[in-house]
Amino acid sequence: MANDDDVVLNAVGPRLRDLRNRRGTTLAQLSEITGISVSTLSRLESGDRRPTLELLLPLARAHQVPLDELVAAPETGDPRVHARPIVRHGVTYLPLTRRPGGIRAFKSIIPPRAPDDTTLRTHEGYEWLYVLSGRIRLQLGERDLTLSPGEVAEFDTRVPHRISNPGPDPAEVIHLFGPQGEKIHVRARPAAAPEQA
Repeated sequence: MANDDDVVLNAVGPRLRDLRNRRGTTLAQLSEITGISVSTLSRLESGDRRPTLELLLPLARAHQVPLDELVAAPETGDPRVHARPIVRHGVTYLPLTRRPGGIRAFKSIIPPRAPDDTTLRTHEGYEWLYVLSGRIRLQLGERDLTLSPGEVAEFDTRVPHRISNPGPDPAEVIHLFGPQGEKIHVRARPAAAPEQA
């Protein structure tokens, strides 16, 4: 007869598969994100591999869920995203989506004059950003732009770029990022043109 621990551990595989399928992530994509081999992930999901903390921690991070959601805690139906801030080079990033693949949303808080690195970078993807407060400097190829609250920019991240804050106050920015170059499709009616007198 199975004890309570066996029951909990046997439920982990189906829970992992369900979580991955709900997010539309393949085993190969999850393997790339976590560093866990596709065969190990497959065996975990089918119950042929016993889950360990070393395997569950990177999976919880990849799915952006608490560890207890992978193990045994019942779903609460809470739709809120509990973002854990990430700080890199003085910039604070708050994930706003839980999905590891596809278009991701995050908020950044950029302190004045950060970062000090002036290198323009390139990577696969397409980015859309909206300035909530403060000002940001967007260096994009040969262009050098300053964006203020309410302004939006979108660009192919294969173009050399850098986002910084010229000051004097911290800047808050919402970003939508498509890692495979997906463009953001905004479906909105254009504002009516003012009537000519």
